[in-house]
This record gives sequence, C-alpha cells and structure tokens, in this order.
Amino acid sequence: MNSIVFIPWRFYLVLSLIIIAIVGLTWRVFDLAILNRYFLKQQGDQRVLRFVKTPAFRGIIVDRHGVPLAVSTTVYSVWMNPQEFIPTKENLLSLQNKLSVPSTFILSLYQQKKKKQREFVYIKRSLASDVANQIKVLRIPGIYLQQDYRRYYPEGEMAAQVIGFTNVDDQGQEGVELAYNTWLSGESGKKWVIKDRIGRTISELQTVREQKPGHHLILSIDRQLQYLAYRELLKGVIENQASSGSAIILDVKTGEILAMVNQPSFDPNHRAQYNKNNYRNRAVTDLFEPGSTIKAFSVASALDSGHFHPDTLIDTYPGWMRVGRNVVMDEHNNGPLTVTQILQKSSNVGVTKMILSLPPDQLWHVLHRVGFGEITGIEFPGEQSGLLVKHQPWSAFTLATLSWGYGMSVTALQLARAYAVLANEGVKTPISLLRVTDPKMGEQVMDKNIAKQILLLLESVVTKGGTGELAHVPGYRVAGKTGTAKIVGETGYQKHRYTSSFVGIAPVSHPRLVVAVIIHDPQGKHYHGGLVAGPIFEKVMEGSLRMLDIPPDA
Repeated sequence: MNSIVFIPWRFYLVLSLIIIAIVGLTWRVFDLAILNRYFLKQQGDQRVLRFVKTPAFRGIIVDRHGVPLAVSTTVYSVWMNPQEFIPTKENLLSLQNKLSVPSTFILSLYQQKKKKQREFVYIKRSLASDVANQIKVLRIPGIYLQQDYRRYYPEGEMAAQVIGFTNVDDQGQEGVELAYNTWLSGESGKKWVIKDRIGRTISELQTVREQKPGHHLILSIDRQLQYLAYRELLKGVIENQASSGSAIILDVKTGEILAMVNQPSFDPNHRAQYNKNNYRNRAVTDLFEPGSTIKAFSVASALDSGHFHPDTLIDTYPGWMRVGRNVVMDEHNNGPLTVTQILQKSSNVGVTKMILSLPPDQLWHVLHRVGFGEITGIEFPGEQSGLLVKHQPWSAFTLATLSWGYGMSVTALQLARAYAVLANEGVKTPISLLRVTDPKMGEQVMDKNIAKQILLLLESVVTKGGTGELAHVPGYRVAGKTGTAKIVGETGYQKHRYTSSFVGIAPVSHPRLVVAVIIHDPQGKHYHGGLVAGPIFEKVMEGSLRMLDIPPDA
C-alpha cells in the first residue's frame, strides 16, 4: 500500500520567497544595468569626474641683459564646495586660523552659495605652499586646493610703473604686463581627471588641450641704469620737497629707453598699501608745459631761416618788451646778446624777437617734425600725445609764448626724444621699450648742420655763466637746456608752483645718451630747472657714462 507524502506548507512559503527575491534582484540588476544606466553613470561622474583647467606659465620679463624683472611663482587657492562642506565650529575656526579669514565671512559664503546650489567658491587665493600644506592636513570635507601662478617682481619699486602688475588671475593690469598681456599669457590647458572625495587627483583620463607657456619679453631697460636713475630721482624729489618727478635715459643711436623712473613709486608685490595714483607711468602719461627747454628748437628754427647765426647780435635791452597788450620779460637786463648767449642765459626777449621776425608757421613745423603733439609709438598703456596747436591765424603773443615753451603740453618721453633728434644729427629714430637688435632707419627731420650748431650752442648752457652749469659732468662735454614753467591750475597759473626740468646730451663729440629730468612742484629753497633738475641730471648722466664705459671727450 502506497503511503502519501505531504509537503509542509512552510516549504512552499520559503520557495516562494526565494523565487520572489531572485525575480526582484534580477529586475534590479536589469534596472541598474539597462534602464537607468545613463543616469547612474552621469551621477557617478559628477562626483568623481572633473574637467579642470591647467594654468599656463606666464612669460618672464627681463632687462636687456637677461636680469628678471617679473617672474611667475607657484601659489595655491583654497576653494569650497558648499554642497559638501560642513560648517561646524571646529572647521570654521581651523580655516580662520590658517587663512586669516574671519569665520563669519566663510559661513556667509557657505550660506549664500549653498542656497544657490553652487558647487564652487573661492575662499582665499595666492597662498604660499606652506599655508596650502596646512590646509591640506586638515582634511575638511568640501575644502579643496587649486594650483595657480602669481607674479613676483624682484626689483620692487624701482621699475614698478614700467613693468606694471597682474591681477589675481595672472592677467596684466598696468604697464608692460598689460601692453604685452597676450604675448606673455600663453594658453591654459584643459583635461578630464578623476578625483576622490577629498579632492585629490587619482588619475588623468584625457587631455583636451595642452597648455602653452607664454613668451618671454626682453626690455630695453638696463637694470643698473634703472636703479641709478631711481636712486637719484628719489633723492632729488625729497631734497626739493617736490610732489613728483620723472627721469629718462635714452640711447641716441638705437632709440632704446635704457631707464624710465618715476616718483612717487610703489611696490607691486604689496601694492594694496599704496595710493593708486602712484601706479601710472608719469613719464608717458603726465602732461606739462616744457618751458625753456623748447628754446633749443626755437633757436633751431631761427638758424634754419638763414636770417640768424650763432654770433648774430640781438638787443634785449631793457630786459622786457611789449607784445600786443602783454609784456615779455627776462629775469635780468642782459643788453645785447648773441644767439648763443640768448640760449645760454635763456632770454625770453631774445627768443621772442627772433621768432616774431619769422613766418608764423615755421616754429610749429619744427616742433611737429621732432615729435611734439604725437605719441612716441612705444605702445604703452595710457600714453598721451601732448598738445601742439596750429593756430590760424597766429597772434603775436601766442607765438611768442610758444617760443619759450608755453601754450603746448608734452610728456617727459617726448622731450627726451626731441633732444635725441638734436643728438643724432637731425635724425628722428623710432623709440623702443624693447631691446633693439636691428636698429631701424630714422627720418631726417632737421638739417644736419643746424642740429650740430644747436648742440654746440646748448653746450654753452652748461658752462660757467649758463643756466645749467650745475649739470656739468667732469671729463665730458655736455649739451643741455634748463626749463622752468609755471604750473597751470583751474584759475590760471599758480603762484610759487613750477615744473623744473633739465634735458641734456653727452658726450657732445660723439653723442650717446640723452637724459631728461622733470621735477613737479618743488617747494624747497629753489625752483629753477638748473638748480633743481640740473644736479639730478649730473649724477644720472655721470653714472650712466661710466657704467656703459663711454670714454670721455678727447
């Protein structure tokens, strides 16, 4: 007799549960692997896959001998992912102590960006590597480090206005850094990387674009001459209690700017503590009336007419003359003077008599040809073209004032370039702030013989009895001219406020250098150009000639 086997109901229950579990797991695998595969992959990538920018190394700026004037150093930026950061009191205090950033500021950043669903915000940038390492050790969730580059300027104040500076993103903001920003910047790279939850790069997946470093830039500046000019200008501005000043050293033959300095200056490495007015390169941005330094070109205009010669006598008695309703005066009654003596003693009456006897446009054409009223072409940000108005018709007094440097405005660089024309036998050479390896041909803008004559006349200014005798350099023949011009304000020319200047050339036998010194608003014992700017010129020119090993005149 067959026995009937009964299977307990528990068996079916367990079997059913197993089958349901297998079906559920199979469906989940199908759901994850097939139906939601793209969504899940995307979510995973968002947590570990990053598209990062690799900053390009900015090109180095060096002087003509290769001495660094601007270099890039590695720095770090600390940033936060508000979606991951936990603003505990301990985390906030740790960041505050290491970064010197108030914890309230960090908390405010966190709250603002988290509300907007942002995943990136800088906390502090341009940190040194030791501080970055301290932040890294904290291992705070949502706090990350990013490597960047920061500009460092080894020479500090000495070349600040010429070199300029970059911003926190390493982009040029002033000076050469701005003018040649594209050349220096290079091109940042981009790549896909995998990072872990604390921001460390685990592996690099793909380079989308290789970074391209910026190009280096070689300036015409000579660091030693730059320091010399800066030191003497600073000393001169302090001694004369002046508001500001500029000095330029120019190579006559190549047109290279060997030095360009300004006072007051600033340290581009710590510029936050300085007045922004100090940032501008006054030698190319600030305009002033040049005063008697223009008389060299007024006399050149007179000699070029053929009606005057260096020995031509002109009576300046009684030391003043009436021009229309106005009076032109000299400081002293010099009586009859030769053309040479007129320049030597800087006689307003003598120059006025010569210019008023010539065609009205003749002086304007001379000034225009040597470069006044136009930019120099060095492509420096903010450079001014100055003002040289051609009047139609000319009034006698307007023409007279132009002959001794009023009614026009110039920059220090324009003035230096104009004197380089006299030094270079009437040839105007292109001016350059970059080192010149192949000098360009200049343009003959003044008769060669006239330029040579003016050079000899200007030499008398620096001899005993001339207005610029304090600018004499022992062992060298120097030609130059003083300038003293009243400063104009909102209500006209101001009392006891002057621009004092001296522009000179050496050595006269074989001209190599032009040095221009401009001092604004000296409030010391003196204000005349020969007494204020002349001694500064002498120190700068003497040091430059010896540093460049230029032999004295035979």
